[in-house]
Amino acid sequence: MSTGSGADSAPAPNTHHEIHAKEHPGTTGMFSSLKIRNYRLFATGAVVSNTGTWMSRITQDWLVLDLTGSAAAVGITTALQFLPMLLFGLYGGVIADRYPKRTLLLFSQAALGLCGVALAALTLSGHVQVWHVYLIAFLLGMVTVVDNPARQSFVSEMVGPGQLRNAVSLNSANFQSARLIGPAVAGVLITTVGSGWAFMLNGLSFLAPLAGLLLMRQSEMHKVERVPRGKGQLREGLRYVSGRPELIWPIVLVGFVGTFGFNFPIWLSAFADGVFDGGAGLYSLFNILMAAGSLAGALLSARRRSSRLRMLVLAAMAFGLLQITASFSPSLWLFAILLVPIGMLGLTVNVTANTSVQMATDPVMRGRVMSLYMMVFAGGTPLGAPLLGWVTDTYGARVGFATGGTISLLAGVGVALVLARLGGLRLKLDLRRGHQHVAFVPKAPLRRQEDGVRAKELTTVA
Repeated sequence: MSTGSGADSAPAPNTHHEIHAKEHPGTTGMFSSLKIRNYRLFATGAVVSNTGTWMSRITQDWLVLDLTGSAAAVGITTALQFLPMLLFGLYGGVIADRYPKRTLLLFSQAALGLCGVALAALTLSGHVQVWHVYLIAFLLGMVTVVDNPARQSFVSEMVGPGQLRNAVSLNSANFQSARLIGPAVAGVLITTVGSGWAFMLNGLSFLAPLAGLLLMRQSEMHKVERVPRGKGQLREGLRYVSGRPELIWPIVLVGFVGTFGFNFPIWLSAFADGVFDGGAGLYSLFNILMAAGSLAGALLSARRRSSRLRMLVLAAMAFGLLQITASFSPSLWLFAILLVPIGMLGLTVNVTANTSVQMATDPVMRGRVMSLYMMVFAGGTPLGAPLLGWVTDTYGARVGFATGGTISLLAGVGVALVLARLGGLRLKLDLRRGHQHVAFVPKAPLRRQEDGVRAKELTTVA
């Protein structure tokens, strides 16, 4: 791929909308990247801190709901945690490209741990108020502005291009494994010793990734060119993405899904408390079931060798459709069962978009591109969470959940149609028995210049 940053160098997308990993020969398999010592240390520390993070998230949501009785307040907390990503996310990417990522992560992980300890001290002392939770959520978001792009792009330095897809998928599996354990532990702690100890354990859990980072061997890292300090680096990153349809459309899709479809703290707490009258234990169960589906989706993603945009849009549409179905579920157990495939499809959307964007990006631009990805994916939450929290409070949990699913479904359909047009495809319907009933097939061949102009025009409109 060209290292140029302007739209003029934009390549036309291929017919099948597929982005393959630029892989070097090496070991393959579901856990192949764990054979690399530095990544193994990274993953071990991450599973500990991720478990603490999930304990804290569940406890935080329930604490806010307990203090205020409002789903909208849970949405505000979530929004404040992601607002810094929306405001400053691109600057975090410039920092990640400019400075050693391991050093950045040492500072950011330590800061995240201190935030956890501070919230624990407030809660254990009995002085916690909702504005304390809001403030610490905002501070966590400020740290994440740098931590997220640094952590995302640091993976390639540990494992190299040949294992990048596998490592990204295992990162998601790691996160979802912790999501299975964290909510269960949080539910036990909330009902036995109180919320404060869950926050304390989260703060202390960051000692594990700090130890892993310190034990890494610098000599085994894959060298990546550092970007020298200079003007225009932020604009350069935006131009780079805007000229490449294979980057911009996955980012657009995850922006809609992340903003409107991933507001589960709002919906699941509202369903647990207001619809099924189950309390904190049921809320933890809902999160565990979603995590089980997400873990299965992550492990399936780790087996795949390529990232297909076709899979991305189909997963997004199915994700939205299942959310709509679950929102009107008449029984607790049907709702709970549907959370498993919802978790699997949501994770598939996230991993497929993440890996396709990383693999299609030049290493020197990866921090800025991934900061844009995370800004759109997570930074939209300050807009979506309060809005859908208000919808949930006003019209009920079922309508709120269905609204998020409908937007995700429509976004998947819209991006699918744009990608089909960019690739010169048309929809074919075949109702004959034994044939594929719905498929995208190539149109009449277009001249390369005409196809390039069409791709550029559509990208500019986006």
